[in-house]
Amino acid sequence: MLLQRYMINPKSSILPGPNSPLQPQCLYAAFDLYPSSKGAATHMYYFAQTLFKSFPPGQLFVIGSSKLPNYQREEWAEIFRFQSEEPNFLKRSQEFSQWLTQKVSRDHAWKLFHFRDPWSGLALIELSGTLPNKPKLVYEVNGLPSIELPYRYPWVSEKTLEKIRGREKICMQAADLLVCPSGVIRDYLVKDGIPSQKIQVIPNGAEIPSLPPGPRLGPPSPYILYFGALQAWQGIEETLRSLKYLQDFPELKLVICSSNREKYARPFRRLAEKLEVSSQIQWYFELPKKELYALLSQAHLSLAPLQACRRNLEQGCSPLKILESMALATPVLASDLPAVREILPDPDMALFARPGRPADLARQIRLSLEYPEQIQEMGLRAQKHLIQHFTWKKQCDLLRASYEELIS
Repeated sequence: MLLQRYMINPKSSILPGPNSPLQPQCLYAAFDLYPSSKGAATHMYYFAQTLFKSFPPGQLFVIGSSKLPNYQREEWAEIFRFQSEEPNFLKRSQEFSQWLTQKVSRDHAWKLFHFRDPWSGLALIELSGTLPNKPKLVYEVNGLPSIELPYRYPWVSEKTLEKIRGREKICMQAADLLVCPSGVIRDYLVKDGIPSQKIQVIPNGAEIPSLPPGPRLGPPSPYILYFGALQAWQGIEETLRSLKYLQDFPELKLVICSSNREKYARPFRRLAEKLEVSSQIQWYFELPKKELYALLSQAHLSLAPLQACRRNLEQGCSPLKILESMALATPVLASDLPAVREILPDPDMALFARPGRPADLARQIRLSLEYPEQIQEMGLRAQKHLIQHFTWKKQCDLLRASYEELIS
């Protein structure tokens, strides 16, 4: 299901048509599905909206699906969606790059190109070199395919990854500004030879949602909750294994709200059956934000058991699941990693477990059940910290200021 706040608005007609004298000044390109229930779509919504309000009107180039139109007009942008039946990820990414080259008009007076991946970046860098007034280039480095792809496609060869690293480096060198979500990834980019003054750290954010009172959606007993994608580096396996150490709490439930489709849960369900903990788990898939937040607001704990792998330690991250939990004052139990400590620097704001240690994760869950009042106070302190430092408004203001400085 699509996020309701990103649903198509068929009445939008504020932007000019293709033949209007008022032409786009900026574009945002991402080899990502939009909209979707994943955190990437939330991030793209806020950043793209900031770009298009800074230099209106704008164009958004993204991945589509059979449920979405190839072209859509919204209040803040025209949206163009790429459709492909190609099953191979790398071939599909090359098709997207070619599609983007063909779609972007050379007749507009572009001011700024903002891209989120090397597939978009290479196309826009080449295009910008053919324009009389070269637009500024902003590379949003939320993740590096050369690091992330092996976790998704273990068969990718080192030779292929080396080629991808080369393309990432071309984009970094050509960009006028690099935006990344954490100091961990900034440090990685600096080690890779990128000048620190060229990099702006802008973390993810969250807003305090307005939740109308309603019935309890989760289990009647206390439950802990994991929400997000089901990648291995997220620590799903460790979470399931931790339940084996909590058998003396038979009423405790684990609620998993997956942003992926149900088929991606099969290996984890098989593991739960093997561990004999299936009866303690309640699954949801691709929930709308309203329902997800209702479940999250009623949870005893929100889990972010990230693994201590290269994807989290070298590349870094800014987990939306942590920030959105803080926004609801839901206490967080997270892996003790540098990227997590950037968001939660005070030990009184959250519980921390050693990554990759199901027994330690279970020990912290047990501790939270024994001291529920103190844990709730911890959630409130984290919410206050988020309001001071991590609202989407603050992050979008940082991005807007970076755009203005770049253009001026």
